[in-house]
Amino acid sequence: MKLRLAAGFASAILVVGVAHAKSQTAPSVPHAAPQTVAGFWQQVDNDGHVGGWFYFVEKNGLYEGRLVKMFKQPGEERIIDTCQNCPGDQKDAPMLGLTIVKGMRRVGNSYQDGNIMDPRDGSIYHAQMELSPDGQSLSVRGYLGIPLLGQTQVWKRLPDDVIAPADIPPDSHGPDSSQAE
Repeated sequence: MKLRLAAGFASAILVVGVAHAKSQTAPSVPHAAPQTVAGFWQQVDNDGHVGGWFYFVEKNGLYEGRLVKMFKQPGEERIIDTCQNCPGDQKDAPMLGLTIVKGMRRVGNSYQDGNIMDPRDGSIYHAQMELSPDGQSLSVRGYLGIPLLGQTQVWKRLPDDVIAPADIPPDSHGPDSSQAE
């Protein structure tokens, strides 16, 4: 019995020693940078209609997303091209380039403490987002007060070259914002 116990103990030490040696001699593979929300996303509503494409960037440690392409919705006669109901310096701003998601603080694959604006009526909601582990889906939730009182849409990542850098609309501001400078 003691001999079996000693043999088992010796085997365990040998296995641990071999594993340690392999880890010391194995070439190190650089870890890929963690995926972030930065890049292009396709917003799809709960009925499956594509509403727009968004471009997310990191600014001063926070993430924001602006509208870079719009699609006509079923029943719409035309696409609204300015944000008539937006508050502040976004009032009457061109829709393309309008920053709709703002102030998202990254914590791993979660983004929180930001807000999202509904450009149809200018309403601003609290927001949180969750990036899928593979980085290809983004759950975007806008809510009032607490996350339970909200709505989530799942957006899909688009290729990085879906819009050429020169064709990405710049940040959009209303006509009165230039006079305030």
